[in-house]
Amino acid sequence: MTSPTPITLAVDCMGGDHGPRVTLAACRRFLSTHSDARLLLVGRAEELAGFADPRAEVIGATEVVESDDSLEVALRKKKDSSMRVAIEQVRDGKAAAAVSAGNTGALMAIARYVLKTMDGIDRPAIAGQMPNFKGGGTTMLDLGANVDCTPEHLLQFAVMGSALVSVLQNKDQPSVGLLNIGEEAIKGNEIIKKTGELLRSAGNSGDLNFHGNVEGNDIFKGTVDIVVCDGFVGNVALKASEGLATMIGGFLKNEFSRNIFTKIVAILAYPVLSAFKNRVDHRRYNGAALLGLRGLVFKSHGSADEIAFETALNRAYDAGRNQLLDRVRERIAHAAPLLMGAHAERAEPAVTTP
Repeated sequence: MTSPTPITLAVDCMGGDHGPRVTLAACRRFLSTHSDARLLLVGRAEELAGFADPRAEVIGATEVVESDDSLEVALRKKKDSSMRVAIEQVRDGKAAAAVSAGNTGALMAIARYVLKTMDGIDRPAIAGQMPNFKGGGTTMLDLGANVDCTPEHLLQFAVMGSALVSVLQNKDQPSVGLLNIGEEAIKGNEIIKKTGELLRSAGNSGDLNFHGNVEGNDIFKGTVDIVVCDGFVGNVALKASEGLATMIGGFLKNEFSRNIFTKIVAILAYPVLSAFKNRVDHRRYNGAALLGLRGLVFKSHGSADEIAFETALNRAYDAGRNQLLDRVRERIAHAAPLLMGAHAERAEPAVTTP
């Protein structure tokens, strides 16, 4: 039997809060479970020299994008940053995907500059998973790349999100919900109402499996596979989800140190709360895809430990192995008449009386 073609990932080893201490440990874990994978370890050569594996190669980069660097510094002044060099490996066809835990804004800006935007897409979006009570994850986009969105942008997000879930979760027709303040079609502002119309049209044309409007609690119920919203709302929801696991972990730790009554309560509640904490553990869902680019880029949480960063590597590997980029292109091409029609409708000048 012919061995599968190796999937090569370019890893920004310097990004994130912990740098090589975490990224290299995660890379070791990843290679131990993926015999058909190769890694390009990008960063300062002297800090990566101790990594010895025949399926890993060090690619030197002399600069690092810091968390407080402005976009101008990251994009125009640090042209040899580990983040940029990792993305360039994707552009040059040397890697199927790039993974970084660095500055989100810088990562999106550099990726968009180096890789360019896919035909038919106005703005790339960040798509990641939120834990739900069904034991899986609800894919949500945008998670922070685009604060202000038009209905056409949200339609594009829905199409790209459908491609992502169909590839990574093996679902041909994943369900899509539009985040709103109520399920009724008449709810929401004008942008949301117009987006609902576009998504219903996409559902009727077979471009999407549109469920309808969903509310915030539906994210965690797992009512739909994909929830579409603008980046402002998505980022707030993401941080709230991460805070929930932290709160439960703090409760479990603190209650054992109090009086005998709270210790007894904590002991009784521990199995249930511990299981719930594991279910909502953000490390299991780490690795957000930057969709809409002419190359695959995955964003890890900046504070990721080696388990979380390994999860991001796994998601990038799955995307490359299952040709996510081609699937996104196919869905965008299929939805092109609807997308172009939506643009034309907005661009049509108002009729005035002579």
